[in-house]
Amino acid sequence: MSKPAFKRVLLKLSGEALMGDDPYGINRGTIERMVADVAEVAKLGVELAVVIGGGNIFRGVAPGAQGMDRATADYMGMLATVMNALALADAMKHVGVTARVMSAIGIEQVVEPYVRPKALQYLEEGKVVIFAAGTGNPFFTTDTAAALRGSEVSAEIVLKATKVMAFTPPTRKKTRTPPCTTRSASTKRSPSTCKSWTPPPSRCAATRNCRSKYSRLPSRAR
Repeated sequence: MSKPAFKRVLLKLSGEALMGDDPYGINRGTIERMVADVAEVAKLGVELAVVIGGGNIFRGVAPGAQGMDRATADYMGMLATVMNALALADAMKHVGVTARVMSAIGIEQVVEPYVRPKALQYLEEGKVVIFAAGTGNPFFTTDTAAALRGSEVSAEIVLKATKVMAFTPPTRKKTRTPPCTTRSASTKRSPSTCKSWTPPPSRCAATRNCRSKYSRLPSRAR
């Protein structure tokens, strides 16, 4: 078994990722595929934390929330993330992955509150920690919560998934506009008769060290 590239990872899942092809809510087949991937990563020994959004649930009540106070609507969104976190943890339980849901707002009868030392202990024990309710404050998105929690638990990398689907490597189509072939003695190019030519972009000077578009936390946060 190959050694994982990162020891501790924070995965940001948008609520829309749980909808699958449904207009809103949780698609069971989608969440099962998602959890299967998480279980595979956890078996490699990666310490995995998850921040989940709530757009899939809030989308169903969004029409009724029009004109609502922004802070109130944001609190409703936080509760939606708690529902998603519970569904995610339950699905993980069915595939043999132990998960702990920690909420930024107090709902002790349902989930435990977020406490940083406790979250770090769970990660070291090999449990998946699901952070719910964003930052616990209105006017902040769950993307902000992902950056905050990633820094707090010293995650080496933060990955964001907005849609769950099979990955197909993109194919690059090489196109190149030919340089102007007719030049006069006084001018190098004639804009009215030929297109300007731009040289193809140079390769990365250190191709093997190029990273993907996944965001990395600054070194001081590790």
